[in-house]
Amino acid sequence: MSEWQGGSSRPGRTGNSGGRPDERGQDRYGRGSGSAQPEGARVMPHIQRGQAPRPRPSAPPYGAPTRRPGIPPQPSGRPGGSYSDGFEGPGGPGAYDSGYNTGQVYGSPQHGGHGGGDGYDGYDGYGPAGARPRPNWGRRIKAGVITLVVVVVVASVGTYFWADSKLRRDVDLSKVINRPEAGDGTNYLIVGSDSREGMSDEQKKELHTGSAAGKRTDSMIILHVGDNGDTMISLPRDSDVEIPTFKGSESGKTFPGTGRHTKLNATYAMDGPELLVRTIEYNTGLRIDHYAEIGFAGFANIVDAVGGVEMTLDQGFKDTYSGADFKAGKQTLNGQQALAFVRTRHAFAASDLQRTKNQQKFLAALAHQVATPSTVLNPFKLYPVLGAGLDSLIVDKDMSLFDLASMFWAMKGVSGGDGKQLNMPISGSVGGNLVWDKAKVKTLVDELRNDEKVTVSGN
Repeated sequence: MSEWQGGSSRPGRTGNSGGRPDERGQDRYGRGSGSAQPEGARVMPHIQRGQAPRPRPSAPPYGAPTRRPGIPPQPSGRPGGSYSDGFEGPGGPGAYDSGYNTGQVYGSPQHGGHGGGDGYDGYDGYGPAGARPRPNWGRRIKAGVITLVVVVVVASVGTYFWADSKLRRDVDLSKVINRPEAGDGTNYLIVGSDSREGMSDEQKKELHTGSAAGKRTDSMIILHVGDNGDTMISLPRDSDVEIPTFKGSESGKTFPGTGRHTKLNATYAMDGPELLVRTIEYNTGLRIDHYAEIGFAGFANIVDAVGGVEMTLDQGFKDTYSGADFKAGKQTLNGQQALAFVRTRHAFAASDLQRTKNQQKFLAALAHQVATPSTVLNPFKLYPVLGAGLDSLIVDKDMSLFDLASMFWAMKGVSGGDGKQLNMPISGSVGGNLVWDKAKVKTLVDELRNDEKVTVSGN
């Protein structure tokens, strides 16, 4: 027997000549064997007695392919399917890659590990693990809607307080005495004065306003807003009225009525808006709920801020006093032209009555223009219009922005055919003053007070 198969060159040793003996004098590496099959498992010293040793799977025969359970056989890459030990070098079908030929280390993210102790968690931003999550469009739309609502609410609230602070609530209707009972609906007294407040000499010349001191009323309109249609009634400035007992707006002193008659616009010159309201209520029996007044400059500024007002004129006319010079047909009036249009009376035979009709027509067109989406939805247009109007508008102390909006909306409705426009019914004249038709006026006032459809026609 040869030394490899069973012999030993040293006494007391068998098997592997390179092993070291353990405590029992046996080789740690086991005995050598002449068989082609490996030795069976041997009980190791650390296995306690009485425990069955864990069986170890036997090695497959030499040349048989090795694979783990559940993994299909892989092609060997050699003709005939011969065994490949995986050490063919780079590029072979079964080439073994230890990672050292590329500088890679097992456990690195490229090999599916968790990385070292540098905090790298194995996420490399590529592949399924690095794909961005799909955007939650429902949540984004909801957040966008909420943001838009908040912006609109904040802007609306800010605009409301800004506009409310600009209103000049200078008229105190509580100073008006002996007032008629309130009826259904709301009655506004809209006054256009010839106030030149804040105007330069150049503006007065350009607008043909003259330089008269104080202020008078060039137009007076009662606007009734109700459930049965809105109605605009113009009160001619030359209307003959009786001045009743009134209380001075500044002095607080009571002035008894003497039965004296005068033109309606003269009452405004005597004691301002409060006496004007008192005189209208006394001569009509209709209670005035709100008062709104605008002067020359404010009127022209509003028209310019809105970009002009489109009008269709049945006939052209000229007036050197107001500066009017118009041709028939459709045209857009700027501030200067608009002021000349509503002030002109010398170009007409029935001077004051025709002027009141023109004033109604223009105010309705202006309200319609202000209420268009191109103005309301455009802040670069809306804010200048509001600023121009509110800076020059004088209202009563109880007028709110909602009341003001209702007034303009009703004027827009009248221009659109949803209401009625008329002059106060006239029966004749006396001393140059226009006398109202008392019977028609009584019917008209009863219909307005009861918020009924107006059947009375005016001049």
